[in-house]
Amino acid sequence: MKIAVTFDGNDGVFQHFGHTEQFKIYETDNDKIISQKILSSDGSGHSALAELLAKENIDKIICGGIGGCAISALSDAGIEIFAGISGNTDKAVQALLDGTLVQNSSATCDHHHEHHHGDNHSCGHCH
Repeated sequence: MKIAVTFDGNDGVFQHFGHTEQFKIYETDNDKIISQKILSSDGSGHSALAELLAKENIDKIICGGIGGCAISALSDAGIEIFAGISGNTDKAVQALLDGTLVQNSSATCDHHHEHHHGDNHSCGHCH
């Protein structure tokens, strides 16, 4: 199984799926991590990020906050979503493998009318 985690570059789960610049990709077997690598994204929207993960044959994604469009794009790609996760990426993956990962099902993007860093991003619009 392959698990992707939104990655903040400091061993933590990045908290905004749509702005993820890197994913930490874990390959697992028998509930053990057997390899990991960093995958860079071009950050060009939810659909592009979902497509990138689908091309990597990702089975599950662990992330912080995530919007409805991203959830739809990932679901359409057959990727199971574990949202509302924070902390260390390795520990989050191991908790998922152990069946103890607690997700926040309401971890959707709740700032639909705010702008992020001047880039006119709006979670209410799919792109």
